Amino acid sequence: MQITGMLYGSKLLEHVGFPAAEVLGPDASESQIRELIRRHGTIFVKPLFKGGVGKKGKAGLIGKATDLKTALAEKERLYFVEHRHGNVVAKAFGVTFEGGVPAEHEVYFSITDATEFRAPTMTLTHKGGVAIEELDRGSVARVPFEALTGLKAFVVANALTEIGAPREIISPLVQHLPKLWELVHHYGFTTLEINPIRMRREADGRLMPIACDFKCGFDRDDPRWQRLGLPRDLFAVDTSGFEQEVNELRTHQGQSDVFVINEKGTILAPTFGGGANALVTEVLGDRAVISSDFGGNPPYEKMRQVASICYRYWLRQANVLFVIGGKSNNTDIYETFRAMADALRAHFSEHGPTPLYVVVGRGGPNLVRGLGTLAEVCDALGIPYRMFGFDSALSDVVGYAKKIDDWMKAGGRDEIAAGMGIRPAATGTHN
Repeated sequence: MQITGMLYGSKLLEHVGFPAAEVLGPDASESQIRELIRRHGTIFVKPLFKGGVGKKGKAGLIGKATDLKTALAEKERLYFVEHRHGNVVAKAFGVTFEGGVPAEHEVYFSITDATEFRAPTMTLTHKGGVAIEELDRGSVARVPFEALTGLKAFVVANALTEIGAPREIISPLVQHLPKLWELVHHYGFTTLEINPIRMRREADGRLMPIACDFKCGFDRDDPRWQRLGLPRDLFAVDTSGFEQEVNELRTHQGQSDVFVINEKGTILAPTFGGGANALVTEVLGDRAVISSDFGGNPPYEKMRQVASICYRYWLRQANVLFVIGGKSNNTDIYETFRAMADALRAHFSEHGPTPLYVVVGRGGPNLVRGLGTLAEVCDALGIPYRMFGFDSALSDVVGYAKKIDDWMKAGGRDEIAAGMGIRPAATGTHN
């Protein structure tokens, strides 16, 4: 879950008293926009996206206006604009109007968990406003700090001194930047980035850090973010109906992480465990319909619901139902397999049979009982299957699933359909 931009970023920064640029949302009236221009002279019009979307400036998606006519023209241009960043395409659902902040200095600041240091790490430079990777290393400070004691003022002061930051910006940054650790720590952030922080000169001549862009990420399994009172649909990015249905089950025990890889894939692979998911996703490639992790010892009812959703959306087009995971320590294989088997029986009863081959690779508590339950249902439904236990290499099982997929495409699907007494059906979308 990610948030970008100042519409919600400014509200989050209010929790710790960090100064931010004045911002109006997409519902701002013409009189409000006119007053914003009057107060600041220049405003910036930015498209509003759900989730994390970067590189908007380089894509020409930031408008600048010094009068109402220009501001409204930029609003029209950007309100529903589409933005491609890497392989992600996002569509805006409005714009924000942000007051310009005149400044001589721009600062980049972020806090994230660094695997390198195994600790929260501050990244800081007095040459902000650009992509951090474009700067030479001597201008960027990366400093791990102790999570128990937090980000102390002396850590910020030492980092700025070491990279040669102008003396006049050090004191105001030392006063305000430690506040941002409070935001990260108390509300379940996984990362926070402000770029730029513009150092605005106040009437008394002192510099004041003003956040002018904002990005953060949350761990959605950490309940602390719910203290912020953010609207839940803020995180409903352009996910499919399938992903949204599965994600609604996250409140129950067990994991339900899922992502659609290829809507025309031919291997439906409910996967258990992050390591298995990484291997399966990489090896199957475009054959895989989804990338998933349904581990964490899900109870019967949740696993049956998850399986039912997967079958309803993707089973008709799948050649292979590939149930795969490593050797579990705590997941009850019997409960999960019983739930998947019952969901499969119910799906065939409601939607009719479909040509299918089941491949299973798993280890863990109650494995034999779980495999037996799934095998009984497959036998009753006329579905061929092959099952592997904990003594089989995961990579070999994935390779076997690919071979079965090839066989199904080469005539096996029609052969199974004939055995089931149904017409061979072309692969397609869900019922």
